[in-house]
Parts: sequence; structure tokens; C-alpha cells
Amino acid sequence: ADQEEATKRLPSCKLKGYDFYRSTLGSPRYVVAPMVDQSELAWRMLCRRYGAQLCYSPMFHANLFATDPKYRKDALQTCAADRPLIIQFCGNDAEQILEAALAAQDHCDAVDINLGCPQAIAKRGHYGSFLQDEWELLTEIVTTLHAKLSIPVTCKIRIFEDRDKTIRYAKMLEAAGCQLLTVHGRTREQKGPLTGVADWSYIRDVRQHIKIPMFANGNILSLEDVHRCLEATGVDGVMSAEGNLHNPAIFQGIAPPVWQMAKEYLELVELYPCPSSYIRGHLFKLFHHLMNISQNSELRETLATANQLKQFQTVVDAVKAKYEPYQRGEVTYEPEDVDVSISAGSEEDRLRLEPWLCQPYIRASPESHRQKIAEKERAAEDPNRAKRQYFDKDGNEISRKRMKKLRRRQRRPNKTETQIQLRHERRLEYCTECANPQGSKCEFRLCRVCCKERCYSTDCDCPGHGILIKSRRAKAKRFEEHSA
Repeated sequence: ADQEEATKRLPSCKLKGYDFYRSTLGSPRYVVAPMVDQSELAWRMLCRRYGAQLCYSPMFHANLFATDPKYRKDALQTCAADRPLIIQFCGNDAEQILEAALAAQDHCDAVDINLGCPQAIAKRGHYGSFLQDEWELLTEIVTTLHAKLSIPVTCKIRIFEDRDKTIRYAKMLEAAGCQLLTVHGRTREQKGPLTGVADWSYIRDVRQHIKIPMFANGNILSLEDVHRCLEATGVDGVMSAEGNLHNPAIFQGIAPPVWQMAKEYLELVELYPCPSSYIRGHLFKLFHHLMNISQNSELRETLATANQLKQFQTVVDAVKAKYEPYQRGEVTYEPEDVDVSISAGSEEDRLRLEPWLCQPYIRASPESHRQKIAEKERAAEDPNRAKRQYFDKDGNEISRKRMKKLRRRQRRPNKTETQIQLRHERRLEYCTECANPQGSKCEFRLCRVCCKERCYSTDCDCPGHGILIKSRRAKAKRFEEHSA
């Protein structure tokens, strides 16, 4: 019934192709990619502040978005200034993706289908680039969304090794109703340490064979790369993912101090709250080159265990206090030692800029990775190799597993062995609405999941669980009133 009602509202003159690209999107050239747990509202607003002309949401699972009201409510976090916006879905069922897209179409300018994710989870879930050989299914999905949505449908793909097949693939999606195509110039197998360099020549060839607007993705680490890509491929816009995470001001061609970007991001998080895991991930990206320095190991541990906004702000303040005098020229900077145990070991010794400035992370080449793996295999086969040993504080030899456990406990310095033991022995009280243990400090006597649902539905706070729905809504409302 909901689908029928939504379909009845379809406009008779839905914009397509370049009309959509120019009139609705505003002819964007600088695009922030869809990134799982990374392109949330606070980050999008920061990127828009620094030149991004179009942003994508994180990838959402169509099934969960369509069936789980809480998942959908969390996903649809946006505001009036967050436009133009394209929401991306993954899935392998046309009707399921349509149901999700119908629920999202009033909150965005287009719906994108993820056909490019190469990760193992996409293979298990049978979506992303693992659908790229199922052209009948993809035709059904794109055709269904094109016919029944009031907004355009777009697609993001990866290339095949076969150049002609890549072109046929793009033309098939165009014929099915795709109104804007993003092509990532890497194959499905190019990921992780084997990522390598994207091939823009494939993107250029696709551009010459389709008539709809097109974005390029891959090898975008600076504004110079954006301009080179536009010229080399002839596309309409360029999408950045990893380059954007390391420098949200990439589209302005500047390299601000990392603490400036981090501070502005945390201020936006106060207005548009998000999970602490998102915040931690962004700060690790921004501070990547600094956190690889041996002298910053304590800061790295603090950031890794932080889960409150104030704790994240403390890390940012510490970074600023240490490196701002160097930035101002008050003190001469002497290069610090890089921790090779956590560094790729190939880039930190040849940074283009000082390590406290936003700049890209350049991966080691696939050949270098293969060489390292071969060296490790040879070392493992050596009968005379030195076995790594671990010791506790009393000098007793312990196992690697025991050492990891001790390190975890060191991150909880205020907890004694007795407290840890009591934690495992205490009698649990159970949530009044389900079979899970209730939060020990929850005033509603609920588990975290049930407590969060109650706070959402009744507009209240639970300090015990740290769920501050009412407070954050009030803060966002005050901000909107102030902005208006």
C-alpha cells in the first residue's frame, strides 16, 4: 500500500541525465564518496564547508532500512543545509531496494545503488561488486527504481579486466535507467594491500560510450589530482574517498593543521551526534602520520580507548599543544622516530609536508606487499629464527595471548584485579522488556537496546547508558533556530 501511494506521487516530468545533473545537483565537480561509518552528517557538513559540492550518505543495507524503523531513523540523519545529497543502498532484490528507496526519496536528491564494494562482507551478503556479473538482476533493479521512484537512480561500479566488457556493463546500466554513473578505475580484486593504482583510461573509454553524466573515482589525493582526472577522462565530476578522509579540505587545495579540522569536526558532532566509533575512525585518519610516531604512543592509546566527546577533545588539545609551536615557527621541528610496528614503513619517511598538516596516505605498492609476505614466509621456515618472547612486569615469561590480555587491562588503570573478578561473578538483573542483562545504572531498568528505543520513542535521556536523545534534539533545535 505504501509503495502504491508513493508511486502515485511520481511527477510526470522527473528530471533525467544532464537536466538532473545541472538543475537538481547544480553541476557538481567535487564529490564526497559514500563511505561506510564515515560519510555521516557531521563529516558531510565539514566537507561542504571546505568545497564539497555533492555528498553521498554512507552505504545502507536496503533490507534493514526497509524493515527496521530504528535503523532507518538513525540513517536518515540530515538537515536543510545537507543538500544536494544522494543516499546509497546495497542489496540484491529489486523490490526490497525499491521499498527502502521509497522511504528515503523525500530526504535526498537521488538514490544510488552500490555495485562497487569489493569487501568480504559484500561477498557474503551478495551485493556490491559481487553482482557485477548478474546483468539480468541489475537490469531489473535499475529499471524498477527508475520506473517507480520520484527521484533519479544512479549507480557506482568498478571496472572489469576486460575493457570492452566494462563499456558494455556501463551501457547496460544506462539503458536500464541509470541517470548518473560513477566508475571506480579499479577491479574487484584491487583492495586492501593489493589496491594499487586506478586506471583512468578505462574511465575515459566508458565516458566516450555513454551519454549520461559521469563521475570518476580512484587516485584522488589532492586538488591537482582532481584537475588531472577531469582532463584525462572527460568526466563531469570527481569523487574522493580516502583522500577526503585524510584531508576534508582537499577540494580547496589547502593543507590545514590536523587539529583545526578535528576541532571543527567535533563541534559539528555536538550538533549532529554520531557513534563514538565514527569519531575515533575520523580522528585516526586525520592524525594518521602523527599517530605513527613512536613518541606519540600514549596519545595513540588514549585515542584508541576514548568513547566520550570530551575524551576526543582532550586528544585534539594535546596534539595542538605539542605541534602548534612548530606550525607557528616558534620552535624548530626535528623529525621524530616512526613506529615501524604500526607503520607501512614506506611513506612516513618521505612525507611531502610536515606530519601535523592534512595530507594523503599513500599506500605501499602491491609488489612491495607481496615482497614482505614472501620475506615473512621465508623467515617462518628458518629453523634458526629467534622466537619472540613476552614477559610480565615481574619478568616471568608469558604467552602472547596473556600479554594481549594484560595490555587490555592496562587501558583500564582504575580497575583492580578484584574489581575485574567481581564483575564476572556478580549476579545479573535482567531487562524488564527482554532477556538481556539490564544496565547497572539505567534508571528504566532496561538493557541498552531497549533503553535506546524507549528514549527515542518517549523523547528522554538515560545518563546511565549515556543515551542523550532529548538533550541532543534540543541542542539541534536551538542550532536550527539560531541558523534561521
